Amino acid sequence: MNAKPLKQGEFIALCAMLMAMIAFAIDAMLPAMTRIAEELTPDDPGNISLVIAIFMLGMGVGTLFAGPLSDSIGRRPVIIGGTAVYCAMALLCAQAQSLDVLLIARFLMGIGVAGPRIATQAMIRDLYAGEKMAKIVSFMMMIFVLVPAAAPAVGLAIMAVFDWRAIFVAFVLFALFAGGWYALRQPETLPQENRRPFTFTSIAQATREMMGVRMVVVSIAVQTLTLGMLLGVISSIQPLFAITYGRETEFAFWFACIALLAGTGNVINARLVERYGMRPLATMGYAVQIGFAALALGLSLAGLLNFWLFLFWIVTVFYMVGFTLGNLNALAMEPLGHIAGIAASVMGAISTVGGAVLAGAVGLLFAGTATPLAATVLICCLISTALMRSIAGEKRIKRTA
Repeated sequence: MNAKPLKQGEFIALCAMLMAMIAFAIDAMLPAMTRIAEELTPDDPGNISLVIAIFMLGMGVGTLFAGPLSDSIGRRPVIIGGTAVYCAMALLCAQAQSLDVLLIARFLMGIGVAGPRIATQAMIRDLYAGEKMAKIVSFMMMIFVLVPAAAPAVGLAIMAVFDWRAIFVAFVLFALFAGGWYALRQPETLPQENRRPFTFTSIAQATREMMGVRMVVVSIAVQTLTLGMLLGVISSIQPLFAITYGRETEFAFWFACIALLAGTGNVINARLVERYGMRPLATMGYAVQIGFAALALGLSLAGLLNFWLFLFWIVTVFYMVGFTLGNLNALAMEPLGHIAGIAASVMGAISTVGGAVLAGAVGLLFAGTATPLAATVLICCLISTALMRSIAGEKRIKRTA
């Protein structure tokens, strides 16, 4: 293991790869959903949507434990152990002969990936705070977006040579690369003297502490709404391309374009956040999207939301995420450095489960148009803007411990 702290550039790239395990496990599967349904659930192909939802549910459950564990035993065991569980369950998915087995393995796979997800967030907070943390997260997200941009095309390429089961083998190879890089290069960031015992009492105390900070509570609520919008778009975009606009064969190309264009939002946010602050930029992101979502909803209701207008609107939604999620996470974590693991766990669990439920509801409302999705984004942005403005006058609480 490398005993010296990593240079900032390598640290950012490493964190991006660890977090990208999640995006790869979701987006690379999108082109394979039809084939998996034909093989494992031919009588009720709609059940295949559970493959995405159950993974998110497992990640939400795992998130509750990953943070407290990382605060107790350190970041390294949680990241390496979680990666091992993720790999083992991905291999089980590759061997699944029934939908039930696939869903159980995906659920456990989600629990495994919660370790790298939460411990990486806590690791960033161990080393950075405030606008510097937001800047690090923005640069990390800039690299991160390359994975979802390429993932559907990778899934298609794998299926062109092998079958859908090989996609899960690709998940293992990606995780081994990211986990191996971490194990060889990144030292432990949580000193022994700052560790907290893994007890339900300490977890409850830490949770009460963070829930007593209004800024943190608002940030969690807004993160939940934002993830709901993001997951709603991801779960709806393939049916919209295939059914509404008849462009199923072009999906991987356009999805890559959307992700790459939206990734520039993270670059701009990283350049602006130290000058203008996290709250103003996040609030601006939601306020601007209100206008775009209202226009998309109106055009959809009138039957005038053609493919190009839809594509433009989706880019603006992803762009909004670049100005919001990283800033919200850094804003909430700033006063919680002394309980970073538990804080990341609670925030991750609530926002992931809540966002998945919201996205599931959006998916159930799909009836061949973008109207439910546009309405959901508009409502969520209106609520998010109001909540962000409600804390505009509050002083930030800074702690360095």
